[in-house]
Amino acid sequence: MIVYTLMEKTLLLIDANHQTYRAYFALPTLSSPSGEPVNAVYGFTRMVRKWLIEFQPTHGAAVFDHGPPVQRLAAFPCYKADRPPAPVEMLAQLPKIREFLEALRFPIVERQGEEADDVVATLAFQGAKRGARVYIASNDKDFAQLVGPQIRWVRSERKGNVALDVSAVSERYGVPPAQMVDLLSLVGDMVDNIPGVSGVGEKTAAALLREFGDIENLLAKASVIPRPKLRDAIQASFDQLRTNRFLIALRTNLNLQLDLDGLKLRTPDLRQLTDLFEGWGFRSPWDEPEQTNLFL
Repeated sequence: MIVYTLMEKTLLLIDANHQTYRAYFALPTLSSPSGEPVNAVYGFTRMVRKWLIEFQPTHGAAVFDHGPPVQRLAAFPCYKADRPPAPVEMLAQLPKIREFLEALRFPIVERQGEEADDVVATLAFQGAKRGARVYIASNDKDFAQLVGPQIRWVRSERKGNVALDVSAVSERYGVPPAQMVDLLSLVGDMVDNIPGVSGVGEKTAAALLREFGDIENLLAKASVIPRPKLRDAIQASFDQLRTNRFLIALRTNLNLQLDLDGLKLRTPDLRQLTDLFEGWGFRSPWDEPEQTNLFL
C-alpha cells in the first residue's frame, strides 16, 4: 500500500498534458479487454508510480491545459499555430487518466484560458514560499527557468528520473536558471512556433548571455558583436526577441484561489484503482510499490 510520508512538505507537480503525449508516443498500441486504446494510460500510470516512490510527496497536483492560452495568443497570434492536432486515440484516453488520478486521490488542477505551465509555475512558487520541496515532472525545458533552492525540474531520461537543481541546469545549458528565459528566447521553440534568431543555437546563445548578461543589454550593445552575420541577425530580431521573452517567461502570480493545503495527498482508493487496472487489462495491482515490476 502507498503511504505518504508526512515528516516534511514535498510537492509533486505533474505537467499532465505533456506527460500524456510522452506516454502515448513512447509506447506501442495497447488495447484493453474491451478493445479501447490504453497505451497512454499505461505509460502515465507507470510514470506516476515512479515519481511517488522516488519523491514521496505529501502534496501534489496534476495540471492540465484548459482552453486556448489567451494572453500569449493576444501577443503573438501564431503561437503554437503549426502544432498538428492531437491524435484522436490519445484524446480518448484522457478521461481514463483522470479516472486514475481521481482514484489515486491525486488533485487535478486546471484553469480556463491558462496554460498548464503557468499554473505549475504559480503552484511551484506558492509551495516554495510555504517551505515545501517542489518537484516539477515534465521534459519541457521551459521549466528550467523555475529551478531554485527549493524547486527541482524532473526529467524522465533513459537512466531514469533526473531531478535538476541550479548547478545541473547551468551545466546542461551553459547558463543558470535565471538566464533560461533569455536563452530560450534567442534559440526559439519550433514546437510552440516561436522563431529564434537565425543561426543561434543553445551554445551560441549561452556564450552571448555570458558576455552580455541579458537580452536587453545584448540588444543595446549588439553593434559590438564581431561576427557580422550574428550581429545582423541579432539586430534584425529586436522586436521578435522581446515578444519571445513574453511568450517563454512563465507566470508565477496567477490567482488560483488554491494553496498548498488544498493539494494535500490522501490515501488512494485501492479498490477503485484495482478495478480500473483490471478493466484496462493491467496485470499488477497498485498497492505493492515495493515490486519494481508493478505494471509489467
